[in-house]
Amino acid sequence: MFDIGFFELLVIAVIGLVVLGPERLPGAIRTTAYWVGKIRRSFQSAKEELEKELDVDGIKRQIHNEQVLKDLEKTRNQVSESLESLSTPLDLVEPVKEQKEAVKEKPAE
Repeated sequence: MFDIGFFELLVIAVIGLVVLGPERLPGAIRTTAYWVGKIRRSFQSAKEELEKELDVDGIKRQIHNEQVLKDLEKTRNQVSESLESLSTPLDLVEPVKEQKEAVKEKPAE
């Protein structure tokens, strides 16, 4: 969230030690950690409640289903095009006749 590294935490700890002193620093850290945790939990619960109200999972599921249906339709179109190209009459009779005539015309040795 805030992207605080180790060096920044060390500087904050040193400043806190100087300002608060060694006696009050552990209590201040404990209190700060308590409030940060409480704020995080409240934000998390608000986020979950908002997602529940908006039915985010249902929307994601619907988008996924629509994508699957589009893919199925695309595949169905490809298969039907392939079947149509196979169902056209194949003109194989002429080449066979030409081969037979070429064999008949060859002189016998």
